[in-house]
Amino acid sequence: MKYLIQFILITTLLSCKESKTTSNQNIKMDNTTSKSYTTTITVDKDISSAFNSIKNFRGWWSEEIEGNTDKAGETFFYHYKDVHLSKIKLIEMDTDKKLVYQVTDNEFNFTKDKTEWINTKLIFDLSTEGNKTKIVFTHEGLVPEYECYNVCNDAWTSYIQGSLKNFIETGTGKPNGKEGGLNAELVEKWGLPDK
Repeated sequence: MKYLIQFILITTLLSCKESKTTSNQNIKMDNTTSKSYTTTITVDKDISSAFNSIKNFRGWWSEEIEGNTDKAGETFFYHYKDVHLSKIKLIEMDTDKKLVYQVTDNEFNFTKDKTEWINTKLIFDLSTEGNKTKIVFTHEGLVPEYECYNVCNDAWTSYIQGSLKNFIETGTGKPNGKEGGLNAELVEKWGLPDK
C-alpha cells in the first residue's frame, strides 16, 4: 500500500511538471498535446473583399453585436441569448493580410469554468492563391482540454466554412439573428451603453 501511494504521488507530480496553468484560468494544458482550433477556407473573391467581409462580424457571425468590429483598438460585445457573452477587441490589423481579435471577457452558461475564452485570440491569416483567397482561421487558445471545445469546434466550423465563406462569396451569410436587443441586466453586467 505504501508503494502504491508513493507511485501515485510521483506520477501526479511528474504530470504537473509537464503541464502549465493558463494565466486567467484553472485549466491545465499539456504543452505537447494542446493544439488550438484551426480551419482553412478558400474563397472565390479577391483578398480585399475577403478581408473587409471578415471584419463585418454581423454579416456572418451574429446580428447581436454592439460596437465596432472593424476598427483597430475597438472592443465589441457579442452574445447569444444567455448561453455565450463575450467582449472582443481588434488588436492587430495588417490590411489584406491579417486580423487578430483578443477575447477580453467571456462567459458561458454551459461550462464549469465560465471564462474559458478569456485571453484567447481569433486570428485570420489571408493569402492569395491564384485568383482566389485562402483564409486560415485559428482560435488561438481554444484547445481540446477546454470543456467547451466540442461545441465551439462545431460552431466555428459552421460559421467559418459555411456562413463566412458564403458571406464573402455572395454577400449573404448565416449569422445568429437579432433577439430584440439587449436586456437591462446584460447592459449593466457588461457595462454597455443603455439604448
